[in-house]
Amino acid sequence: MASKGLVSEGHASTRPAQGASPEEHGLSDLARSEASLRRLLHGLPGVDQVGAQARAASLATRSVKAGAKLWAIDTAISMVDLTTLEGSDTPGKVLSLCAKARRPDPADPSVGPVAAVCVYPDLVPVAKSALASSPVKVASVATAFPSGRAPLRVKLADVAEAVSAGADEVDMVIDRGAFLAGHYGQALEEVQAVRQACGQACLKVILETGELATYDNIKRASWLAMIGGADFIKTSTGKVSPAATLTVALVMLEAVKDFADSTGRLVGVKVAGGVRTAKDAIRYLVVVNEVAGDEWLEPERFRIGASSLLNDLLMQRSKQLTGAYAGSQDYSVE
Repeated sequence: MASKGLVSEGHASTRPAQGASPEEHGLSDLARSEASLRRLLHGLPGVDQVGAQARAASLATRSVKAGAKLWAIDTAISMVDLTTLEGSDTPGKVLSLCAKARRPDPADPSVGPVAAVCVYPDLVPVAKSALASSPVKVASVATAFPSGRAPLRVKLADVAEAVSAGADEVDMVIDRGAFLAGHYGQALEEVQAVRQACGQACLKVILETGELATYDNIKRASWLAMIGGADFIKTSTGKVSPAATLTVALVMLEAVKDFADSTGRLVGVKVAGGVRTAKDAIRYLVVVNEVAGDEWLEPERFRIGASSLLNDLLMQRSKQLTGAYAGSQDYSVE
């Protein structure tokens, strides 16, 4: 999917030019010791905090060319993981969400489906049945979401239940306590165990960046998750503030680009929490385009976890096509 006119002005990367490559830090030997993993993660070039924030702020001011606005809205719709993760969730609510995921605007069949519906494991069978014969994936949170505070055997049972119920994708949370205590090997082994338990299901690893304190930690956690086998790295659960921010997304996108350059494996990025408007979504697409490039402007490489965002995207789409906003009452409220 080409960027269709998303602006590009050649801003310099916030990544330092110097620094040993991951291979020089022993990426292939990480399983051998905690020390080798620590050397790799702490040997990564540090994030220039001021530079990263300034670049994200600059990208946030970019405007998408008029001819590309509809493309950007449609692309954002195709990247949405339509999400409900509340204790009050019911089968009826999930059925309604799935109907909207398949046909976001019942009055306009030209609007394509979203990428996935994300629910708790016990509601996966409901979503799987409702989305049968649909391209929309069923994603399930797991591993004691959102805290991640449970024994590994419990977390793996959580994953096994979701996968056996038909989940196409699993969103796990890393053990932030282990990571912040410097127990990188423990955190890595958990990701690897969940990767194995997922089988063929796509694994999204939630970093909960609001609890990681520094951009350097976010970068290290991104690499740890990718080394562990993540198909996506995800900003947040949506239950902790701050959740997704443009600067955090920029740091994670630089990490996946560097990882791809070093290993040849492309890992996706998912932002979640606080992305509520079409303007927000398009800003993220600009950052994706500028930092990672066209290869990540696909639902297979970039996702937006959201609940209220979809209605605003539909309203802005109507404005692009008709010159007038549709009312929010014209779209279902989940």
